[in-house]
Amino acid sequence: MAPTPQPGIFAAALAEHAYLEFDLRPGVPLRALIAALTAVGEPMPATGAINVVIGIRPSLWEPVVAADFTEAVAGPDGFTMPATQHDAWLWLSGADRTALFDYTRAALGLLEPVAICAREVSGWVYHQDRDLTGFIDGTENPPRSLAPAVAAAADGPGAGCSVVLVQQWRHDSAAFEALSVAEQELVIGRTKADSVELDEEHQPPTSHVSRTVVEEHGEELKIFRRNTAYGTVRDHGTMFVGFCATQHPLAEMLRRMAGVGDGVRDALTRYTAPLTGAYYVIPPVEALAPFAPAAQD
Repeated sequence: MAPTPQPGIFAAALAEHAYLEFDLRPGVPLRALIAALTAVGEPMPATGAINVVIGIRPSLWEPVVAADFTEAVAGPDGFTMPATQHDAWLWLSGADRTALFDYTRAALGLLEPVAICAREVSGWVYHQDRDLTGFIDGTENPPRSLAPAVAAAADGPGAGCSVVLVQQWRHDSAAFEALSVAEQELVIGRTKADSVELDEEHQPPTSHVSRTVVEEHGEELKIFRRNTAYGTVRDHGTMFVGFCATQHPLAEMLRRMAGVGDGVRDALTRYTAPLTGAYYVIPPVEALAPFAPAAQD
């Protein structure tokens, strides 16, 4: 039987989200970190259902199926996506903010002896399925029935593993909203009201659609996106969370957005700024089972 991808990757969209990144404390064995992360998914002193997804720095997980994000992605005009790789990633989501808050505090308590929390970001679902530009986000996602085949490797040494790209993008909402709707649609490459892709005649080569749709040998390389909004009224943006069976489509997407190779930069990056960038391996359920609390007794 094929390994089972972590179910939280595909869980129905929930309103509240917490994204945590950790660094292993000096002298603490990796096994202790993985055991603590796995324990977060077990019953904890919090109310309400919480989805949990656990990620490990690619170079720390065997078999190695991806590379760490240790070098910035730099375009020819100086635009740069920073590399801010950490050792572990925890994505918690729930329908109730209070339940998620309590669960996240309990998770931090479990992890505190073995890891340092390097970054914490709170996210939420904005207008059901739109990002803070007002456009529908995730239109290119595969149907849920096909998502596991896109998000996780079906076979090979990394069977059941997913590679996730996590980036925090700050929006310049004032600058973007100063554009007319027609101008915004040229930036994105879709209509704003109903997310219909612009036809070839009107689709700019710099549009977000043109730069993020990766095609090779006539086939589109799909990514399963689980983005949310984050931040406050004055400081906000998008948490990009993209899962894929292999790292290549994610890495190629970033190169295309930055204009690496052809000098054509994604127009949306003129209204959004990447603050972070990291890759994590999302191990299958069976690979984490030996680290679960019951297995440790």
